[in-house]
Amino acid sequence: MTNAGSGDVSIFAVSADGLQLVATAASGPAPKSVAEHGGLVYVLNTGAPSLSAFRIGAAGLEALEGSQRDLGAGSDPAQVGFSRDGRTLFVTDRGTDSIVLFGVDDDGLLGHPRVQPSSGPTPYGFAVTSGGTLVVAEAFGAQTGKAAASSYRVGGDSLAPVSRSIGNGRSEICWAVLTKDERFAFTTNFADGAVSRYAVGPDGDLTLDDAAAAIAVDGQPGLRDEDLTRDGRFLYAIDADGGRIYGWAVGEGGALAPVGSWNGLPSTVAGLAAG
Repeated sequence: MTNAGSGDVSIFAVSADGLQLVATAASGPAPKSVAEHGGLVYVLNTGAPSLSAFRIGAAGLEALEGSQRDLGAGSDPAQVGFSRDGRTLFVTDRGTDSIVLFGVDDDGLLGHPRVQPSSGPTPYGFAVTSGGTLVVAEAFGAQTGKAAASSYRVGGDSLAPVSRSIGNGRSEICWAVLTKDERFAFTTNFADGAVSRYAVGPDGDLTLDDAAAAIAVDGQPGLRDEDLTRDGRFLYAIDADGGRIYGWAVGEGGALAPVGSWNGLPSTVAGLAAG
């Protein structure tokens, strides 16, 4: 878990009795996103845009020497994540309208950055299929009705655009998650309370399936981070402005049916993970 205010990350043990704090480690100013693969953890710091890495060990998080990487002037990064095989690390950069790729060495350190211009402005959250398709949400500078998503084929430390800026007519698209069968991607639209559904083809092509597959509060801003349960049966999303979590059951063809909502979240809520 990232702690933006204190510049560190925490690791918790998960048990039937809840969460237990194991350790906290300094990361950098304003960490906002974290990714893990095979015990290797990369943290995206946004106060001074950079990456830092840790190994999960017996004592919790152990800093990986030499892993600190600055992202450069003008960067405004949104999310960090691994490819399914852990050999590539991705960072979406809203400041430069690009996607930055790093090869990951056997020792966990990063190679030279490769910069792929984003198909649309303000690339934000993303999800990666096991077959090597990267689906990226594009907020289009928060322009009303201009939200979109694009797809790319991953080839080592390079990207090839497949579907460019497929609009959904909504606003301020933020995060993306894939269904368990990887046939659909759900995206949250912060400015208007909708969850959109995109179909992901076998070759990575992306088509809009339903611009408003689910609604938290129609026309109300607030939807941010989202996640699917491990079995793929339920989708949950945070309404940060309303202080609520919304849930939907995932049915045939990616259909979403509401199962309820729960309030009482703190005003500082920013992300969630579903088990």
